[in-house]
Amino acid sequence: MKGTLEHRWSVGHNYLAGITAGDWWKLLHENRFRISPAYAHRAAFITVLSLFNSWHRRIEQNRFNDQIEATEITRSPLFILGHWRSGTTHLHNLLAQDDELFAYANTYQVINPHTFLTTEETNTRRFSWMLPSKRPMDNMALSFQSPQEDEFAPLLTCRLSSYLGMSFPEREEFYSSYLTFAEASPEEIARWKSAFTWFLKKLTFKYDRALLLKSPPHTARIRILLELFPDARFIHIHRHPEQVFQSFRHYYDTAMWHTYLQRPDREVIDGEIIARYRRLYGAFLADRDLIPTGNFHELGFDQLESDPLGSVKHIYQTLSLPGIDRALPKISSYVATLETYQKNRLTPLDEITRQRLRDAWSPVYTRWGYEIR
Repeated sequence: MKGTLEHRWSVGHNYLAGITAGDWWKLLHENRFRISPAYAHRAAFITVLSLFNSWHRRIEQNRFNDQIEATEITRSPLFILGHWRSGTTHLHNLLAQDDELFAYANTYQVINPHTFLTTEETNTRRFSWMLPSKRPMDNMALSFQSPQEDEFAPLLTCRLSSYLGMSFPEREEFYSSYLTFAEASPEEIARWKSAFTWFLKKLTFKYDRALLLKSPPHTARIRILLELFPDARFIHIHRHPEQVFQSFRHYYDTAMWHTYLQRPDREVIDGEIIARYRRLYGAFLADRDLIPTGNFHELGFDQLESDPLGSVKHIYQTLSLPGIDRALPKISSYVATLETYQKNRLTPLDEITRQRLRDAWSPVYTRWGYEIR
């Protein structure tokens, strides 16, 4: 498909910056080295970084491998679930203010899972210019220290993630199978579990606190997460499907342009969003009742947006989390910083698209009481 390639020359804001040379070679081989000429410079940039990453990984392994392997995750994680653009980041940022109860993976750590123990302090200063001060899709503040999705870390170590379809859109359907892992082999599931657990052990070794984890794909992996952490707690946040669709379209028009290594077909985006939503919530609704009573809390985005402090108090109460009185001053201070935040103004959906969403996503409209007109 022809058309303008936005941010074509950008090499920043790309999650593959933290991949090692061996994994980068395997990823290219798995995709038959199909890099669009328009993005050859990105592939070259990643290649150079991968060599440095491999070097620093060896140093970090020599220093910390035995200690990481000996680390035990004794505190059950808290997982924030929800479809992309449903408010998961807002909720993550709020709860992350309780830095006595929780630790979280930050932007630098998820992009540099092999090396963050030895390189984070230096590189977050050296390369801060590569990171925009705000997220391109929603104007939320961004830094190397910001709470971030942990999905990127196992992606960079085991190459099993639906997110790889962002870089290699020609194989979007192939990589989408790793959203739920329902079609994955036992060996692939074991690889992902090992990579994920290894990253969480590194975080536990560094912080020695309960982990607060947020990644939309986890919404479709409740069964796997409970196999790893039977006592894990979960918070699910939902938002009106039409708002989710509008916002996700905007994501494709902004952040996604920084990740492509193959020329995208923009005409298929709406279909991909609809199919991904159905796949994610199909898995969630099938497995949600596996979560033990008392370990699950659910709220709507509108509720969180209108009363963030009340919503957080309710979360602590429902999940029996300690320390809400201690945490509230920090959370209140953070909420105060959002007073000048400006939400995106999104293009209203036409009636044909709205009806398409109602038909495709009707179980979600019904479950959470969103109006179908």
